[in-house]
Amino acid sequence: MSQIVGNGYDDFWNCQKRYRVLKGGKGSKKSTTTALNFIYRIMKYKDSNLLVVRQIMNTHRDSTFAQLRWAQEKLGVSALWLNKVSPMEMTYLPTGQKILFRGFDDVLKLASTTVPTGYLCWVWVEEAYEIAREEDFEKLDLSIPRGKIPDPLFKQTTLTFNPWSEAHWLKSRFFDRKSDNTAVFSTNYLINEFLDETDRKVFEQMKEKNRRRYEVAGLGNWGVAEGLVFENWEVGIPEIAREDEHLWKSFFGLDYGYTNDPTAFVAFKANTRDKLIYIYDEFYKKRMLNCDIAEEIKRRGYAKERIRADCAEPKSNDDLKRLGISRIMPSVKGRDSILNGISKICEYKIFVDPKCVNMIRELSSYVYDTRARENGMLLPVDENNHLCDALRYAFEDVKFFKASNSNGEESGGMRLGITGSDFKKGWSI
Repeated sequence: MSQIVGNGYDDFWNCQKRYRVLKGGKGSKKSTTTALNFIYRIMKYKDSNLLVVRQIMNTHRDSTFAQLRWAQEKLGVSALWLNKVSPMEMTYLPTGQKILFRGFDDVLKLASTTVPTGYLCWVWVEEAYEIAREEDFEKLDLSIPRGKIPDPLFKQTTLTFNPWSEAHWLKSRFFDRKSDNTAVFSTNYLINEFLDETDRKVFEQMKEKNRRRYEVAGLGNWGVAEGLVFENWEVGIPEIAREDEHLWKSFFGLDYGYTNDPTAFVAFKANTRDKLIYIYDEFYKKRMLNCDIAEEIKRRGYAKERIRADCAEPKSNDDLKRLGISRIMPSVKGRDSILNGISKICEYKIFVDPKCVNMIRELSSYVYDTRARENGMLLPVDENNHLCDALRYAFEDVKFFKASNSNGEESGGMRLGITGSDFKKGWSI
């Protein structure tokens, strides 16, 4: 077992405290080790069952479900497990013990989770940083695991995450307050003996180019709030009263990538009167051909929307038009366009839907470069900012939208005739 897991996780592996909390950088083995640990535990402890939770249910398939299936193969026990995606669950065939998957986006289903055999004694909250409110975690914690658990079983909730911001409730709850029923762990890529030299070189380059990101994604240290390009943002969904629906309007941005950088698409709503932004959708993927981008935009229902894309790729923009994305337009670039765009966005309070995990990561690590200036002003670090660039492209259209109040009185600027019915239909320009 030690040869499979490697070094650095003995205390974590054997911990039986009520809360087992693990923060770590990328490449630190935290998720793969946790997956190995739970497959091993289920097979060791008869009558044990596991609930795996993420903020959004449909993110399990390519993360926790895939990691646990990999762990079965790594341990050489795949033949003893039945893995299904509809409904998503894993069954240990000799006993009927289960691994169930749920999301915070279906709270009722989450709270009513039960197992047919044994006890639901363990919970794994993966990417716990996505859980924006401590109250949501409390609801889970009070309902699962529940009841008395016989020996040698024990109740435990495991949380794993990247520590993008020291302002998150995870730090104040588990790391700042010492408790006998909580064990906290911090890991990073330096203890991962399975990385090769090319993997390690990525972190060394990050160390040179973006020290702030290296501290979090590399070393697993808490991200700090100072120096961020966008500071006035939070994870969550704004409350929009029915009478205020007409104040909101949707905008869309696209930044191209391929081999080294991802293609990044963002959808957000803006309220120009109250200076609010709600980022509600994204996709973020490497090696996307233009036909793949077009299909993804169509699949999400945005094919007829005005989309601002990087003007540096006119061939790609024309290609997308040919593929049915007819209203794609080049971004506006000019003197000081980056700083001017950022300045306009900084006038707004930004809300980010919890499912937009890549935008959350970018906003948490998008900082100014103390070595780069334009006309005496600091420029942002030009790295891991693809969604932020897409947001900036799309924001060029926000200035053309001026919301009216509920009486139809305009707040100034151009009135585009947005109504409550338009809002329900998709809030397009």
